[in-house]
Amino acid sequence: MISRIDLRGDALPEGGALRDLLPRAEFDVEAALEKVRPICEDVHHRGTAALIEYAQKFDGVELSQVRVPAEAIKAALEQLDPAVRAALEESIRRARIVHRNQRRTEHTTQVVPGGTVTEKWVPVERVGLYAPGGRSVYPSSVVMNVVPAQEAGVESIALASPPQKEFDGLPHPTILAACALLGVDEVYAVGGAQAVAMFAYGTEDCLPSNMVTGPGNIWVAAAKRYFTGKIGIDTEAGPTEIAVLADSTADPVHVAADLISQAEHDPLAAAVLVTDSAELADAVEKELEPQVAATKHVEDRIKPALAGKQSAIVLVDSLEDGLKVVDAYGAEHLEIQTADAAAWAARVRNAGAIFVGPWAPVSLGDYCAGSNHVLPTGGCACHSSGLSVQSFLRGIHIVDYTRDALAEVTHHVVTLAEAEDLPAHGAALKARFGWKVPTV
Repeated sequence: MISRIDLRGDALPEGGALRDLLPRAEFDVEAALEKVRPICEDVHHRGTAALIEYAQKFDGVELSQVRVPAEAIKAALEQLDPAVRAALEESIRRARIVHRNQRRTEHTTQVVPGGTVTEKWVPVERVGLYAPGGRSVYPSSVVMNVVPAQEAGVESIALASPPQKEFDGLPHPTILAACALLGVDEVYAVGGAQAVAMFAYGTEDCLPSNMVTGPGNIWVAAAKRYFTGKIGIDTEAGPTEIAVLADSTADPVHVAADLISQAEHDPLAAAVLVTDSAELADAVEKELEPQVAATKHVEDRIKPALAGKQSAIVLVDSLEDGLKVVDAYGAEHLEIQTADAAAWAARVRNAGAIFVGPWAPVSLGDYCAGSNHVLPTGGCACHSSGLSVQSFLRGIHIVDYTRDALAEVTHHVVTLAEAEDLPAHGAALKARFGWKVPTV
């Protein structure tokens, strides 16, 4: 059901050579880019008419408008299962606690007497958020996108989610109910690359956004790449990933369950166990069989994901080697199920989110840990972070110098300007002092 990669016996290679030995899903965004380009430009030129046409083509629904009526959002909340509402409210509450503490404060530094630099943090004016449809419904992604944007102080928030044939062309009602709970009333029944294009270019119904965030399929990722430079994006999200670093103290029942939990997202989902215990590897493999057989989505998602080239049990000689492997892999979600798990977790450098010990499974982070589940995939955790309040803020430096403070440093500025053969830079200061470099 799941393959093995044996890295025992020899010294582990470094850097890219080690990464090349590890499993990874094929996710060719560049190839998809050529297919989304005409869709994006069609939305640019035809606006809402193009969105309605693509809803028919890709989602099989006939729409007269893409903006979701306010009464539909209200009705979705009124009809929401009370237990689901309570769970969403708790998810929102916990997410707010964590993200509110991420707010940045303005800070002024006195560089010299009379010379200060202030860094202030300004939220983007408008964001377009994406909640995927596809194989599952993700109200949790609504929470994870909206809460940090709101806590950052973004004034204008719009959300798009694919139209659903079984719900008369509206997004899934649980998506709409989550929007209602969060106070988001600008919602569009638009999916895929065309949703990103709508936010990037704007249409008759939707103002353009400064930024687009949220997970999605390869077409959403390709559209984000297409618009990079025109709008801000969070990340080009690929298939979900879980890696587990475990030793002989780990419970194979827990490990198997956690691998399956991410495999049920998508046939390209990655499930990777890294362990120095062959006994644990055997026990997890044995445990996978009955757990997979007892769950849903077996044939269309879980079995293909576990059997795919992106999933494996990786055997190493020691936890030190295991740490090198998980750092090279840079998982979206990394569980540490070892003795002294907190100490090993503290040494991890590359992961989207780290889950410490047996009582912090990835599923907790997906819904109710308070952390954000919009995280870097495909090894991007070595250079990128998950979605946070910071994602929606821009740091702006405010430079304030008096005449005397400028005079004191002018000779250095002129010297550096001339060293770079940019004499007009220096002249801009000389002009303030009668074209002479002041002596202080």
